[in-house]
Amino acid sequence: MKDALKNVLEGIRKNVDYADARLVTTRSERVMVKNGSVDSISDNISKGFGIRVIVDGCWGFSSSSTPGEEEAARVAQEAIEIAKATRLMKKWDIALSDEEARVDTYKTRVASDPFSISLDEKIKVLLEADRIMRRNAAIKVAESSMQFYQIDKIFLSTEGADIEQTIFESGGGISATAVGNGDVQKRSYPSSWGDTATRGYEFIKGLNLPDNAEKTADEAAGLLKAAECPTGEMTLIIGGSQLALQIHESCGHPTELDRVFGTEASFAGTSFLTVEKLGDYKYGSEHVSIFQDATCEGGLGTFGYDDEGVPAQRTPVVDRGAFVGYLTSRETASKLNQKSNACMRADGWNRIPLIRMTNINLEPGEWDYEELIRDTRDGILVDSNKSWSIDDKRLNFQFGTEMAWKIKDGKIGEPVKNAVYTGITPEFWASCDAVCARKHWHIWGIPNCGKGEPMQVAHVAHGAAPARFRKVRVGV
Repeated sequence: MKDALKNVLEGIRKNVDYADARLVTTRSERVMVKNGSVDSISDNISKGFGIRVIVDGCWGFSSSSTPGEEEAARVAQEAIEIAKATRLMKKWDIALSDEEARVDTYKTRVASDPFSISLDEKIKVLLEADRIMRRNAAIKVAESSMQFYQIDKIFLSTEGADIEQTIFESGGGISATAVGNGDVQKRSYPSSWGDTATRGYEFIKGLNLPDNAEKTADEAAGLLKAAECPTGEMTLIIGGSQLALQIHESCGHPTELDRVFGTEASFAGTSFLTVEKLGDYKYGSEHVSIFQDATCEGGLGTFGYDDEGVPAQRTPVVDRGAFVGYLTSRETASKLNQKSNACMRADGWNRIPLIRMTNINLEPGEWDYEELIRDTRDGILVDSNKSWSIDDKRLNFQFGTEMAWKIKDGKIGEPVKNAVYTGITPEFWASCDAVCARKHWHIWGIPNCGKGEPMQVAHVAHGAAPARFRKVRVGV
């Protein structure tokens, strides 16, 4: 099929300004256990190809799951006709930033192929975690899950690119829901969405799900008796998993350059980070430096090349509080006279690539976690997301967390429940006065980022260590 796509691209070269083809095979496996029984098992394979063209300054795209050169030629011609039809609505000519055409291969380094591990072993681990959680009488719903992906991609272009990639992903997590005292509370491990990485089954072993099941259940049950979170303007320390989602919603999405230009407005909104702010806008305090980095080993947003054949990169987004960079494609980067920083990805063969987050990471600071707690006289520690809401420009937000603890005189006190905090993005990040050091830093995989019409689900990640924010509105 690769040779067929090469032949088709060569055949249409004279009729297009540019064309590329992606051949993608995705195998996905998911196992879920609930209340002592296997709730669901799925094992799917999806295979097909998509062809994208530029004709007279307009995009066209078509795809198919039917193999063969004749079908590939039909799909290419359909993409060309779509591009010609698009001219009726054209507002500007598509231009791509320059990019060297690479011939290369890339494969995720794994110690243990997750698809070589038997279902029996995976189910055994999940049932054991489930059993331990349900030993606590307050737990009425216990859930545990694992998910695995193997994604094989071939990318070809009329510029001469020829790139093959194999990417593995492994993830899992558990949750316990407690009921009592007229209340319902939930606690999850290692985060409210689990955790996922571009690693093999060794990542699942490292999560130690059964070993963390008792604590997860006990914390859920304990929240039933906890006091309500206090309300007011106070110091807030945010744990790594919650801060990862904060970065995702208030840092990752507003820096996607297609949103800035308005091409995502109909579904996900635009962005307050308009182009005149680039370079001199105060996004946060001097303690806030953020990079998009698709080169982090194990990050869920890690790969060799994006879906335009651009190599993975590490580029700054926020530098010591100053907004300095967007997430770009070849098309959007050209509008700023830049080169793409490899953020174009599609969630399958039948979707056109969009600008997507890679690993959007808050750089670690210098604080030891225990020292940060001791340095905080009065505040709240929160972690593990429970709810969120943010406006379509990514300015005004509200987050609720599963867990919170009072901090008094430099010590972590009793847990409180139903913690909520709110803020305005640049004001919030400007209030950051401390970030914990590298040893407390973890890259959290988020496998369910939605964007686009039709909907595409991207697998992204965010590196974060606990951080402190002053004068945050809590308990709204």
